[in-house]
Amino acid sequence: HVQLVESGGGSVQAGGSLRLSCVASGNIDSTYCMGWFRHPPGKEREGVATIDANGKTRYADSVKGRFTISKDNAANILYLRLNNLKPDDTAIYYCAADHWYSRCSSVGVEYYYTGQGTQVTVS
Repeated sequence: HVQLVESGGGSVQAGGSLRLSCVASGNIDSTYCMGWFRHPPGKEREGVATIDANGKTRYADSVKGRFTISKDNAANILYLRLNNLKPDDTAIYYCAADHWYSRCSSVGVEYYYTGQGTQVTVS
């Protein structure tokens, strides 16, 4: 079993920045596909970014150039840096992981493991 615990959310003004962290524990290793997705209020969930075992990253068009996904394999921590935040970025952000390498071939919302989420509010 894999546990994912997010932190780092909060309330910021438009143009501000945040860094989300996700600590992974349990039966997980660096070969997993890791990612972030979000659930804006009143809208469907949407994929944000993925990072595969080789460090290759993919981003949703809406965040490309503003958000950066990265990971510390030694510490089993996934990060998401959010820059130049906009009110439309307001959402609950979820960390996710999947043992299937192919999960990282697209930026989506369906993963085998998901964290409890952290709220990001941009005003």
